[in-house]
Amino acid sequence: MGDPTARIEAVDWTVLNHAYGTAEDVPEMLRNLHHPEKAADAADDLLTHVHHQGGGVYSSAPAVLPHVVAAAADPAVAADVRGDLFHLVRSLAHSGNTALPRFVTPDWPAAWERAVPDLLPLLDDPVAEHRTAVAHCLAEAHVRAGEVIVALRARWEAEPEPAIRLRLVDAVGSLVTHSREQREATLGWLRTLRDGTEPSVRLAAVQALRRARPESSAASAPAPAASSASVSVASSESISTSASASASASASASDQLADPADGRTVSEVLLGSDPDAWRPGGRTKGNVIWAVGLLGDDPTGRTDVIGRLLGHRDPEVRAGALQVAAQELGRRRSAVTDLLPDVARSLSDPEPENRVFATRILGMCGHASRPWADVLAAMVSEAGEAHAPARSHALWALSRLGDARCVPALARCLAEADPGFAFHGTHADGWWTYRLDLVEVAGGLGAHADVLLPPLRARLAAAAGLDERRGLCQVLTEWGPAAAPAIPDLLALLDTDAAVWALDALAAIGPAAARAVPAERLRALLDDPPAGQRFAPRALALAHGRLTGDREPALRLVLPELDEPYGQEAAAALLAELGPAAAPYAGRLRELLPRRTQGWLPLRVGEALWRITGRTDEVVPALVRAISPFAEQGGAHRAVIETVKLLAEIGADAAPAESVLRAFLDADERPVEHGSWRSVPLDDELCEAARAALLAIAARDGAV
Repeated sequence: MGDPTARIEAVDWTVLNHAYGTAEDVPEMLRNLHHPEKAADAADDLLTHVHHQGGGVYSSAPAVLPHVVAAAADPAVAADVRGDLFHLVRSLAHSGNTALPRFVTPDWPAAWERAVPDLLPLLDDPVAEHRTAVAHCLAEAHVRAGEVIVALRARWEAEPEPAIRLRLVDAVGSLVTHSREQREATLGWLRTLRDGTEPSVRLAAVQALRRARPESSAASAPAPAASSASVSVASSESISTSASASASASASASDQLADPADGRTVSEVLLGSDPDAWRPGGRTKGNVIWAVGLLGDDPTGRTDVIGRLLGHRDPEVRAGALQVAAQELGRRRSAVTDLLPDVARSLSDPEPENRVFATRILGMCGHASRPWADVLAAMVSEAGEAHAPARSHALWALSRLGDARCVPALARCLAEADPGFAFHGTHADGWWTYRLDLVEVAGGLGAHADVLLPPLRARLAAAAGLDERRGLCQVLTEWGPAAAPAIPDLLALLDTDAAVWALDALAAIGPAAARAVPAERLRALLDDPPAGQRFAPRALALAHGRLTGDREPALRLVLPELDEPYGQEAAAALLAELGPAAAPYAGRLRELLPRRTQGWLPLRVGEALWRITGRTDEVVPALVRAISPFAEQGGAHRAVIETVKLLAEIGADAAPAESVLRAFLDADERPVEHGSWRSVPLDDELCEAARAALLAIAARDGAV
């Protein structure tokens, strides 16, 4: 065999680039692939430099590709390094297929097409992980799809490993839309597999068929990795191997075009076979999530399967069913009627973590969970629920219901060393059961401050860390005037690193706090804010203004931002608080109003103009324009909800928003962002605000 590095010098690497500049350092990386003690670092350096974070293909990639493929095919290179190189090839090919054309070097398509024939023989590699990795690579071979499909199907016939057979089927599905000559024969082959007897192959064929539909192929994501080995070879930010990603991709808008036989197959497999047969090598919970996602836009089918899986004998199947139930409830309002009773039965699941998840779902669904309030109330004591996280979630669920039976339990929690709640919020997407935030649990319980203040004040006095002091102050801020007995405790915090949050709470309490705070202490705090908190001067100035009415410190800090390219929202919000006194700034606000059509800026600027001038004719159209797209496409976020609340406050003059508000209320698919525990609470808040706005509009004609 000749020198594998001989052709490296034939390339002028100085005229090529990678993520860190010129590619003149690439030849050494390529040569080091063939030095055992340097190969692993060289493969990692190539990934970092030539692929980096994806989103494009650098000019060095076409020249690198043949050398990387050759090294990946070389049995003299260590197996783990070969796996890393296959990962690099797949990552580059994926970026070449998905990045915007202007970010892909013009030489890449031809280089990738030339590399594909060199990869095809590696489908027969003796190392199983490498065969999986090669299939991942070839799934991106759109330019030679017909040739690759033939090779993949031939390998499928010879492949002894079940997990790799599934990956081959999946790769075929990714290529069907790119091969006119192989399309019909391949679709027929996939349908034969779907209608066969082997559960895992049937499900893999359903996924492949879904990808084979031109309308859905762009939205499809790779299947979950069939084994831990395949994850190590082909895991990257550009390769989605998670079950939840596949489920999400499977639920694209084009799914109404799916073959009904696909849904029947999924239901038959999930309800009529052993979980171990669904996806060899995968975790049962993830397999459930992935497989239910294959049902696509068939709410009746999904609801039926989920409800039945919630009663499955396997606790991991039930865990997966609970997660897809949460997804369904977070996506569709009608799912509450269909699924919540089935979820509620899981409150008595023998598996503690399933009880936690079920309780979290009921808490998420708020007032819709009222029929199970007694069950939840029984769970807030150790006698009724032995698992502490389940008790915490039951307490939160009751607080979401406004059920006073959560109050004594919360008072006990506040008196314990570990209250069972976090002192900071978590805003991550997904369905993991992180600790609930104390503010989420207690923030709406100001009416019960007489019971909760004694343990909360004792805890505040003994708090050892900033996180705890901050969280407790935030609860008091939510309570407002009801927190007045805690004024001495908050005053004591003005000399600590929690001064910002203590002053926020004092401002929320209002006049009683204003009378109690020494003016000289406030001035000293503004002159010498806590060290290490860059946000403190502004936050303290804003709270000082709300507490004392003296807005000058805040205006001095915030108003200059009104003339910055970005970040004018805070200045507009402050002017809104000033009301008519901010009239000199109305002209500047009018200039800003059309600058953004969505987000926080039209809300903050519109509110400021309305509170300053009292005019709605210039404000309401901008506010309606800011929320209208979300009534059609969904994804409404906090700014949309706050805009609807402002329209409710504006009242009768908000009539141009009426059709948008009704669209929010009439939707079955929740028009908020999906995919987290906040989906339903946000949707509930949006609906409440929309109803209030419609009532205010109707009052114009004396209809209320």
